[in-house]
Amino acid sequence: MTSGDIDAHQHFWAYRPADFPWIGKGSGLDRDFAPQDVRDDLSACGIVGTVAVEARQSEAETRRLLDLAADDDGIVGVVGWVDLMASDLADRLEALACEPKLVGFRHHVQDEPDPDFLRNPVFRRGVRQVLEAGYAYDLLIHAAQLAEVPAFLDAVGPGTLIIDHGAKPLIAPDAWEPWASLIAQVASTYPVFCKLSGLVTQVQRRDGRSDGNEPPILRYMEHLLRCFGPTRLIYGSDWPVCNLAASYREVHALALRLMEPLDRGDRDAIMGGNARRAYRLEPASRHNDPSIYRETAPGGAS
Repeated sequence: MTSGDIDAHQHFWAYRPADFPWIGKGSGLDRDFAPQDVRDDLSACGIVGTVAVEARQSEAETRRLLDLAADDDGIVGVVGWVDLMASDLADRLEALACEPKLVGFRHHVQDEPDPDFLRNPVFRRGVRQVLEAGYAYDLLIHAAQLAEVPAFLDAVGPGTLIIDHGAKPLIAPDAWEPWASLIAQVASTYPVFCKLSGLVTQVQRRDGRSDGNEPPILRYMEHLLRCFGPTRLIYGSDWPVCNLAASYREVHALALRLMEPLDRGDRDAIMGGNARRAYRLEPASRHNDPSIYRETAPGGAS
């Protein structure tokens, strides 16, 4: 797969309440979700491939997603979970090294009760091992944790890091700062990618509007585009979680609306090219290549 749009953030799960305590009963997410459930939407929106991201912190879940991807050409990559605090992490990574579609890992830092979790030296060491093994790392945090990100990035060192969901800002009156300044600082200082995903469920009013006719979510999306530029912003739907606030096609249309002023090259980068670079989706590039890190330095973004 060398061209076409990619959705870099989707979830597929076999639902059991005990496995997914974060899913509310009656929410509409409390059922199974499989690739075929979104296939028509992907086709209608011109999406040729997706990255499946774990939604349960379990190595068994990582294996399940890899098995699913092995049988589905539409899943071009898997971001899994591995115990980053394990003393035998190197062995666990070695056991997964044969998986061609495993492109990265993440941990649910947003759910950690310790507000200083990003300072944990064992966790930092684990992330560093993942990066040194040539995988990307998805940083799943909420806006209140952004202040700790610079020190965390300094500690883990070079590699491909991707901030999920724009660091989950609260989209509500008086919630713009300090998120806006902190995300801008991170983007201008470090060569990290950022996913344009998961924002629709951060809007605190169901209609998504404030005192005018413009959805306030666009202000946040435009800020991420200014901060990371078209070379480091990555489209993702966060399906099926997005269904809590908007359909797949509505999320896709909102992304296209953001990109209306961009030229075709910048639009294609956000909608697929950047995901290919960040996750090294072409088989020949799946190795630890420090040039990936250099290519995405802040000075290269417009």
